[in-house]
Amino acid sequence: MAEPDGTLTPLDESVDFHDAESFEVASAGHRFQFYPGGSDRLAALIELIDSAQASLKMCFYMFQPDHAGTKVRGALIRAAQRGVDLHLIVDAFGSDAPESFFAPIVRAGGKFSLFSPRWDVRYLIRNHQKFAIADDARAITGGFNVSDHYFATPQQNGWIDLGVSIEGPVVTKFVEWFAELSGWVAKGSSQFLAIRRLIRDWNGGEGPVQLLLGGPSRITSAWARTVKRDISRGNRLDLAMAYFSPPRSMRRLIRKLARCGSARLVMAGKSDNTTTIGASRALYGGLLRAGVRIAEFEPCKLHLKLLVVDDVTYFGSANLDMRSIRLNLELMVRVEDAELADRMREMIDHLEAWSEPVTREWYRNKATLLSRIRWRLSWFLVSVVDYTVARRLNLGL
Repeated sequence: MAEPDGTLTPLDESVDFHDAESFEVASAGHRFQFYPGGSDRLAALIELIDSAQASLKMCFYMFQPDHAGTKVRGALIRAAQRGVDLHLIVDAFGSDAPESFFAPIVRAGGKFSLFSPRWDVRYLIRNHQKFAIADDARAITGGFNVSDHYFATPQQNGWIDLGVSIEGPVVTKFVEWFAELSGWVAKGSSQFLAIRRLIRDWNGGEGPVQLLLGGPSRITSAWARTVKRDISRGNRLDLAMAYFSPPRSMRRLIRKLARCGSARLVMAGKSDNTTTIGASRALYGGLLRAGVRIAEFEPCKLHLKLLVVDDVTYFGSANLDMRSIRLNLELMVRVEDAELADRMREMIDHLEAWSEPVTREWYRNKATLLSRIRWRLSWFLVSVVDYTVARRLNLGL
């Protein structure tokens, strides 16, 4: 856990778990470089910024004024100083850094914008996406934010996460989406209906590699609808997810798949917000009865957003919870490729090997009346209210 002043926990050498090595997969005219390790993610982000010659487009939910944030800011300042057309968008709700922290980027010639800077309707929306694009040709995305905790080691209880560098045709979709997003931010007024239209009308592309989005919607977001379609047709589901509290319709599909095929869920056993763990546990009973295999990752905090359904892999910023499905601006990359799906299952295997199995006996021992009440309250806070309120209460365990 973080210390009260925000610093990382000192090294705990008793934690034997180590991040998986980076690896590369070529698929459908794309080159994907995967970074399961925190230090590798930070190095890849810095390298992307330092390699930019013409343009840099970046959007992050959280950008903290700590060691990693200062290092990334330094790379952005260097890019602006060498004439790169730079635009950084940061979510005002997710980041603690004051605007003055980003002022040196602007002085160097870059552009900085806050998403949802005002107390109006659009303040309800969280821009939970994380991505950067260099020269409109290479992108990096995943679940990680710009903060020490997302680049720290497991021994420091850093977040287990994933960064993915992408080269190929789908990068043009990232460029198109950033143009839409920056235009909306620039308008300054609420424009709530406008962002809903952007999400509703978004075309994620055809073929085996797609960029899917989610946002404020009366119905399930596009990325989640596609996930539901794949699960409804699938025979095998493997999932590693930080926050898991999906709507009833998706839970029903997972149970149905488990009865006809196999479903494996690796959940967080540690978090800075234990209420999210309680929200997941509130759903374990029905899943276990349907034959879903569940495990909770124990060595350190889990922040991964990874789903594999048959030969299809999803990665990006979205959790499988109500806020990510119905309200947050989210980004998920969908790749249909059997080799990649097998490789990502190996990554989930690695996590499961370090996880505590959630058996029916485990559940009976844990699910006391008091625990079930707390878990249900946790589910309500996470699904209906807000993560921040839930984090302050931290009542899920």
